[in-house]
Amino acid sequence: MTSVAVFLCLATALVHVLLVFLHVAPPNPLSRQYSRQVDAWVFPLFEQNWRLFAPDPESVNRQISARTMHTTPDGAMQVSGWFDLTAVDGSAVRHNAFPSHTAQNMLRRAWSSYLENHVSDDQPRTQRALMTQQYLTNIASDRVAAHRGGSFEAIQLRVATVPIAAGTGTGAGAAAVAPTAADTRYLPWWKVEADSHGN
Repeated sequence: MTSVAVFLCLATALVHVLLVFLHVAPPNPLSRQYSRQVDAWVFPLFEQNWRLFAPDPESVNRQISARTMHTTPDGAMQVSGWFDLTAVDGSAVRHNAFPSHTAQNMLRRAWSSYLENHVSDDQPRTQRALMTQQYLTNIASDRVAAHRGGSFEAIQLRVATVPIAAGTGTGAGAAAVAPTAADTRYLPWWKVEADSHGN
């Protein structure tokens, strides 16, 4: 029994390394032929990029908030107030010498992936778009449930985007260029499975 478990672990590790290698390797016939399988394995949990060596600093600040909807036994709809998911991540990172990757990047990267795969009407037109929508829904519903408790059947996200002012030069005397106006985007209500947020 132990040898079977060891074999399965080694086989899984080997497949994982191979698929991640095909993901980061330059385009080649093998990676093109199996691109669907590679993407299905790598995204969204094992995505690799080179930003560690060539950082792509944020040009905007985003505040992602969520509210939930619950149907009471008498059929009335109750909508909660907005809950600031970004503030929770910020407080987990601030004054923490070793902040977790989850607090620093999970919500931000989930939103970036959502933007890359959806047009302005928020309708998922591909399987990947549907997957990123579900991923974002799961993160938001898990975090709301962890901090607020209670049950809910639907969740809605609000994303406020404020461009970061860019400097015109370097040094202490450089004036800042005023950012453009903030933009707030309301996503549709998404259904949440009752057992997906721990209730």
